[in-house]
Amino acid sequence: MPIKQAAKKALRQAKKRTVYNKAIKDNLAWLERQFSKSIIAKDQKKAKELLLKLQKNFDKAAQKKVIKKNRSARKKSRLSKKLNALNK
Repeated sequence: MPIKQAAKKALRQAKKRTVYNKAIKDNLAWLERQFSKSIIAKDQKKAKELLLKLQKNFDKAAQKKVIKKNRSARKKSRLSKKLNALNK
């Protein structure tokens, strides 16, 4: 355990940030699973709606530095590719 006051504060902050970041990442993972299920079910309307939500949430997560911006871009690109393959 930390001894100095600054180290104690840093630990408190790290715990708060961990909870916050985990909530955002869990939400992204849940949305990705829902998107995959709609792709498997070949439900274009629901997949498109989920893709828009995913893109928005990936952008927000990257903006808040929960995930890196290149990861956000890569994920959005791959999900869009899956939706476009469904449309063909």
